[in-house]
Amino acid sequence: MRKYKEGSLAPDWSCVDENGQLRTNQEFLGKKLALYFYPKDNTPGCINQACNLRDNYAELEKNGIVILGVSGDSEASHQKFKEKRDLPFPLLADVDKKLIHEFGVWGEKKFMGRIFDGLIRTTYLIDEKGIIQQIITKPKTKDHASEILEGFNLK
Repeated sequence: MRKYKEGSLAPDWSCVDENGQLRTNQEFLGKKLALYFYPKDNTPGCINQACNLRDNYAELEKNGIVILGVSGDSEASHQKFKEKRDLPFPLLADVDKKLIHEFGVWGEKKFMGRIFDGLIRTTYLIDEKGIIQQIITKPKTKDHASEILEGFNLK
């Protein structure tokens, strides 16, 4: 269940990236942050989403937007995914699902008639002051960069 709403202050968090470097929300204050949660490295929808962000990274960066991907995959899995897809942004390895639960993106999913718990693809757009500007609950994996720009009113 989502604890935060648009207009809320985003929580304090810390998590390691694909290189084992500790990242925290504090280092992104003063920047626009797109914190995108995705289910699994190297799966079709996640590949589409990451590659769309990669292909539009220069535009996002030009508009002052920092991209951070988050999933429950390990640092090693993230390294392989990042290298294979030539991703220019960090991937946070939330193996204990602390961030995933904090942001309320773990819950019931349905796939091919099966119901199970899993990570629900969601993106939080957080402004320079740490305020949640928008929550994109069903990102379009093949056009996510445009959604992010629109969410920050840059398109």
